[in-house]
This record gives sequence, structure tokens and C-alpha cells, in this order.
Amino acid sequence: MPWVNAQQRSPEALFKQWDKNKDGKLLPAELPQNARRNFVQVDTNKDGAISLEEHVRFLKRPRNVQPRQPKDIEVLRDIPYAGTENSRQMLDLILPVKRAGKKPLPVIAFIHGGGWRNGNKSSGVNRVAGLVQTGRYVGVSIGYRLTGEAIWPAQIHDCKAAIRWLRGNAKKHGMDPDKIAVWGSSAGGHLVSMLGSTGGVKELEGKLGKHLGKSSRVAAVVNYYGPSALLQMDDHPGRMKHNAPNSPESLLVGAPIQEAKSKTRQVSPLTHVSKDDAPHLHVHGTKDPLVPFHQSQIYHAALKKVGVESTLITVKDGGHNAPRAVGENQVRLFLGRHLRGKGEKLADETVPTNR
Repeated sequence: MPWVNAQQRSPEALFKQWDKNKDGKLLPAELPQNARRNFVQVDTNKDGAISLEEHVRFLKRPRNVQPRQPKDIEVLRDIPYAGTENSRQMLDLILPVKRAGKKPLPVIAFIHGGGWRNGNKSSGVNRVAGLVQTGRYVGVSIGYRLTGEAIWPAQIHDCKAAIRWLRGNAKKHGMDPDKIAVWGSSAGGHLVSMLGSTGGVKELEGKLGKHLGKSSRVAAVVNYYGPSALLQMDDHPGRMKHNAPNSPESLLVGAPIQEAKSKTRQVSPLTHVSKDDAPHLHVHGTKDPLVPFHQSQIYHAALKKVGVESTLITVKDGGHNAPRAVGENQVRLFLGRHLRGKGEKLADETVPTNR
């Protein structure tokens, strides 16, 4: 739905776009067809028009509806990992009802997307549920502070604190602290790539939580179409102007990215590539209109150049998404190799959008 699916634009910009006659209010006729069904709900004062205030309030409302829980898993929700009561600094733990064996299980932690300014951890449960249902893994979905609350490096500080929490609580929940993989899409793809490439970068570690003595390194990274070199994004034009002052990237950095190049380089996984980085699996569509395909190409090449195992799955003519079958096949094989020691290195591959 347009109101719900407006991650890539600010509420104010979306209002301006829909306000065709520029009178500062939205009438049903001005709304996209799928947004009209929400009109009565958004028009809280029932004056027959939607004000900017009503529009913004609706888009920024808390959403506590949880997705339907798959079978054979147990979900422990809203566990604080940073020693705060901030709902963004919490994680969900997804445990198998029946474990395969008695040994501690490897961990797959999912980090959501949304341009660093939208989305929440509730989307991660279903992402990892299929793997957890096998009884061979523990799943996690990590929340983090968005740019409306805090700018960089708050996001990576949160994610690293969550990884440290997992290690600090590994014994309690039957997790293997040496086998933690991370998987993320879009902005989440960026954050997992940062986790995979900054294991030794002290200034990005932060001081959150009770487990500062634990490592935030990860064993493997699944990067779904995440940005890797923010200053190069507009070299490959798409639907969005990444250099603009109100772009998701500029809002993350706290300034237009081309005017804050030093900080923007720190935010870019490509900057941190070194031979001790975690193995990576990248999945990216060649026609992604939001994060250029080139972002995964150059990151993949840089990792390979220094000897890090890296595989690129190219989705031919794919957009800002990934085929379900890639998660069921290549991701499963990649995680099996690096978390369970099963299987060979995955080769680079081109797959169709409908695979």
C-alpha cells in the first residue's frame, strides 16, 4: 500500500507529491488508488481532508502487529541488548522447538532494511524461521535506532552491541558463540556488511550493553543489495538522488554525503575491507533502482582481491528484492558451509528474477 510502502521518501515529501493542487491538504481524489482505503483512518478529525500533521502521524505510528508465527519455533520477543528500555535496542530470539543434537547451535541474525529510517525487527522472524525449523540453527532479529532518532554511528553501535549480547548469553540459550552469521537486506545489507568488515575497528564498537569484553566479529555475512560505497552511488543513476541533502544516506551521515566525505567513507563497508573479514554472499539485481548493482560488484571484487571468500549472485533484470529461491538454495548452502562445515564454496552465479 502506498502509505505503508513509502520507505524511500520522507512523509513530508510524500505529502507534497500527492498534494496536487498545493492547498496543504489531501482529498480522496488526490490519493493513489490503494491509499484511499486508509482515508477514514488517517482523517482523525473527520473534516473530510487529511492534513500534513495527520499524514505524518499515520506514517510514524507504532506498529505492534506481529506476523503469524511459523510452526516448530519459539519466539522470545523484545529482549533488551543495550541495557536500555529503548524499543529499538531490542532483539527477538527465534528458537527451534526440537533441536538437532545436544550441541550448541549456530546463530543466524537478521537485520531489517528501510533506508535506516523505517522498518522494524518484526520482519526478521519469518526470514530465518525456515532455517530454525530444521533444528540446526537459532535465529535472531535485531532492531536498531533509526535516523529520526540518532545518526551514524548509532546504528552500527547497536548492531555490534546485539552481537556481543548473543555471545554473552550463548550458554543460556544453547548458542554457539563462535558461529554467528548475519543476514540483512538493503539498509540491513549495509549493516551486516559493516559487521563483516569492521571486526577490528575500535571506534565503531561503541560502549553499549553489559558485554563489552565480548567480540562483535561475525562468522559469515549474507548481503542482500546493501550499499557498500555511498559516495559512488550517484555514479550509477537510479530512482533516487543519493547525494541529495534529504536522501537516506545523507540523513544517516547527518549531512549531505558529498559535503561529509570523511564520515561517509567511514560509513561505507568498502573502506574497511581487509584480509580478516568474514566470508560474504551478495545477492543483487542488475536493475535495482534504489541501490545500484555496482555497489555489490565493487565490494565483492575488493573482498576477493584481499583473499576473503566472497560470492556474488546476480539477479538478471532484478530490482530491489531477491527471488525466494535464492534464500532457499544459495543462502542455505552458504550458511551450511560456514556455520556447520558442510559443502563447498559457492561459485558466482546469475539467476533469473523468477527463480
